[in-house]
Amino acid sequence: MSDHYYTRTPGVDHDEKTWSYVLRGHSFLFTTDRGVFSKREVDYGSRFLIESYSSPDVAGDVLDVGCGYGPIGLAIARVEQGRMVEMIDVNERACALAARNAKQNQIDNVVVRHVDGAQDVIKRDFAAIVTNPPIRAGKKVVFSIYEEAHDRLLTGGMLWVVIQKKQGAASTKEKLQVLFGKESVETIAKDKGYVLFCAKKDLTNA
Repeated sequence: MSDHYYTRTPGVDHDEKTWSYVLRGHSFLFTTDRGVFSKREVDYGSRFLIESYSSPDVAGDVLDVGCGYGPIGLAIARVEQGRMVEMIDVNERACALAARNAKQNQIDNVVVRHVDGAQDVIKRDFAAIVTNPPIRAGKKVVFSIYEEAHDRLLTGGMLWVVIQKKQGAASTKEKLQVLFGKESVETIAKDKGYVLFCAKKDLTNA
């Protein structure tokens, strides 16, 4: 599948659409296209994470891993105006759309960065990292995101992960518990086949 969303340069023709959506009580205007994840609406997993997210106690910025056209990162940036939100993705088309969506929603506390999908894509430390992980990329890639997130969280920082139960929620929980410790991984909520985890980094698991 050379043209799915986990592709640097999608091989499908453009077919841009612009539509509005309400997230956390704020109205957004999103432009989407073929070759990006959930182009017709904000997918339920992302909405689940957005509506459940809470601000970390520690000062610092937020990272959205696998940002797509930007709904998670932009929604968090709107409510976290005192923090910078960095948004990264391997899909160049998605990154271009995320930057456009930030501009057309007048959200300026964001930066969008394209990554090549290799190791060490998280370049600095963050107070919170959020991800609706790219399941199609495979378990190795998804777990490497968790590993890098643990390494790049500030003490007191939080990793938020939303994932479908049938697509690896159990193995995700086990991996997070290995990285952060069982006491530091919380199942925030379950709904419609999705599970939302929050793992907190502290002095015991740094």
